[in-house]
Amino acid sequence: MTTLIIITMLVFSYLLIATGHLTGVNKSAIAVFLATIGWVLYVCWGSGFVAELHPNAYAEYLTQHPGQSEPVKYFIYENVFLKYVGQAAAIVLFMLATMSIIEILNNNGCFDFIASWIRTRNPNRLLWTITLATFILSANLDTLTTTVVMLVLMRNIVQNRRQRMLIGSAILLAATCGGCFTVIGDTTGLILWGNESITATNFSAFLFLPALAAWIIPTCLISRELPGRLDIEWGVAPYRGNDTRLNSWQRLMMFVVGIGGLWFIPTFKSITKLPPFLGALCVLSVLWVVNEAFNRKLYDADQMSQRRVPRILQYGNIQQILFVMGIMLGIGAVAETGVLGDVAQWFDRTIGNVWIIGAIAGILSSLVDSFTIAVSGITLFQSSVGDYAMNGIYWKVLAFCTAVGGCLLTVGSISGIALMRMEHVKLGWYIRNIMPKVLLGWFIGLGILWLEHVLIY
Repeated sequence: MTTLIIITMLVFSYLLIATGHLTGVNKSAIAVFLATIGWVLYVCWGSGFVAELHPNAYAEYLTQHPGQSEPVKYFIYENVFLKYVGQAAAIVLFMLATMSIIEILNNNGCFDFIASWIRTRNPNRLLWTITLATFILSANLDTLTTTVVMLVLMRNIVQNRRQRMLIGSAILLAATCGGCFTVIGDTTGLILWGNESITATNFSAFLFLPALAAWIIPTCLISRELPGRLDIEWGVAPYRGNDTRLNSWQRLMMFVVGIGGLWFIPTFKSITKLPPFLGALCVLSVLWVVNEAFNRKLYDADQMSQRRVPRILQYGNIQQILFVMGIMLGIGAVAETGVLGDVAQWFDRTIGNVWIIGAIAGILSSLVDSFTIAVSGITLFQSSVGDYAMNGIYWKVLAFCTAVGGCLLTVGSISGIALMRMEHVKLGWYIRNIMPKVLLGWFIGLGILWLEHVLIY
């Protein structure tokens, strides 16, 4: 009965997440509720699951803690629950570090050079420059944060609403595709990397060309819908507190410290075997010191309290952190019932093809949420042989399909919802004008990934 209740809660939560744009219920609130109630139910009635899934560990625990009241609850807390908390916390700490890095860089004008690059009324040059910058940055930083920063930059330049909707959709796609081919650019790759299901070099080598195709092809089609001359207004530089803004070399140094430090994280993990979030926190600490050194005059001035802080960025980031934590803990509670193993066996018997499973995951990502479906797919198959072994093709197919599939609809990711809110993009308009282009790029990218797998294996 407990299994049925937990599974029902999971399915109901997925439905609420999928219909959040209609009901107005926040995805993060649903995820946190799922995690909380799921583990409360498990710890209260989980003795049967513990006896079935952890018999040896539980027997050893009983011998080491004789006479303890309600030992099964303490065992679940110490040996089951904290394991999932640790996994979720590692992802959240990494996200917190990268979000803070991009916040520091953005507030010090380290991305202002992009505005100089795109100072043109030529629609193609502006579109390709801003999406190329988005693609590169999102490969190293959080996808949502990169998307919001670029949308704010674009909104301050392009005046026509339809033009902003088209370019904003291209930014969303570029951020998603850029993030999906590196282990630090998207939470799915980060989880796979932390679980040692993939290695950083192999993952990026396989997914770079598919991600590139999934970005370039729809962007080419979007560029054909832009007018010959954009409605653009060039404003003054953003106010950052007082007249002591950083000069060019200081901003360049901060940019190199932040982005260059993140590039070193795979090497850091390879050398030390420590989790990636520790490397990200190290980069953040160094950048923090540099930031305080360069802005020491501002810290002694009243104007420091007036520094431009993108509140929408902070609010969105907090929501994403809570959402990731909630989904990982909620699915962990379901995994500990043992039912996911039965579901995985059913998939193998019924479908037995990782490419079809990946395509289904991509479609579900557009309807529910890309991260939710990706974590479900990762938790579902815990095998370490064949397509599910380290660097197996399943992990790459799942990462690519859920990421790009989430762009088929704006409700498929938190970044897409940010686009809807910031540019008032209607779901119907996106389906008519953007979804067919994304679908074409997704199919071609998936075909390239299949060709790579056939040629190498």
